[in-house]
Amino acid sequence: MGIVEDEIKRSQAQIRRLLKERNAVMLAHNYQRDEIQEMADYSGDSLELSRKAAGTDAEVIVFCGVHFMAETAAILSPQKTVLLPNLQAGCPMADMITAEKLRKKKEELGPDVPVVTYVNSTADVKAESDICCTSANALRVVESLDAERVLMTPDMNLAKWVQRNTKKKIELWKGFCPTHHLLKPERVAELKAKYPDAKVAAHPECAPEILDLADHVCSTSGMYAYAKKDSAMRFIICTESGILYRLRKENPEKEFILAAEDMVCPNMKVTTLDDIVESLTEMKNVITVPEDIRVRAKLAVDKMLAVV
Repeated sequence: MGIVEDEIKRSQAQIRRLLKERNAVMLAHNYQRDEIQEMADYSGDSLELSRKAAGTDAEVIVFCGVHFMAETAAILSPQKTVLLPNLQAGCPMADMITAEKLRKKKEELGPDVPVVTYVNSTADVKAESDICCTSANALRVVESLDAERVLMTPDMNLAKWVQRNTKKKIELWKGFCPTHHLLKPERVAELKAKYPDAKVAAHPECAPEILDLADHVCSTSGMYAYAKKDSAMRFIICTESGILYRLRKENPEKEFILAAEDMVCPNMKVTTLDDIVESLTEMKNVITVPEDIRVRAKLAVDKMLAVV
């Protein structure tokens, strides 16, 4: 074992000891560094992780993800202490909308246009929304609403994908995930030509031109399921690089090709094992949500969870 591997193992052991001492649970989003996913108590997408943490008897939640994810954990588990190991872990898409701007848009559209907000958003934006959605259930959420027009925020690509699959009129907010949005269709077409036997799995945060080239459009959790059940032995993956860790671990006989080498979210990768050690040791970087905002945001999340 090399020096770097030794250091990783020592840090992981230290974190495991601190987690036990603090009665803490460690969550890792699917886009986190491999060595963080490797030792997390739970890995998955943001809402899935927050719900799992809420169901544990842990007093502390260590959320290895980005800021809005830690906020969601605090919304669902107000009695627990939520730590975000590195406060620099933000989300460009979540920053493309504010509660104030959303309120102005709601006034412009009127009360008959409900707001569906992607969970990849801040707590105060969720609080201004009628209902939340994930990339997996966005269409079902929109279809559940008794309205012919719907405003979807903040991801315009997810909104465009829903518009393709519903008769409702979707008003979209011009936000996007840079990691997904900047993927070029020419690159995916080139890979399809190079690997004609490969299936293309794309996240709906990708632009419509990418989704047109995909065999399957799905969330990160959906990609894990797709890779397992499909008979293909090679896949072109159109989402952030962190997903490759679990895909390869769960399907060692299959090959997974990242659509572009630069599909790496710097915000997801900013968190390190050292950050987790420091956060747990000092109980620093506690994420809280004001109660009035938390209650309204939770209502939007709960409404989503009630959609079958």
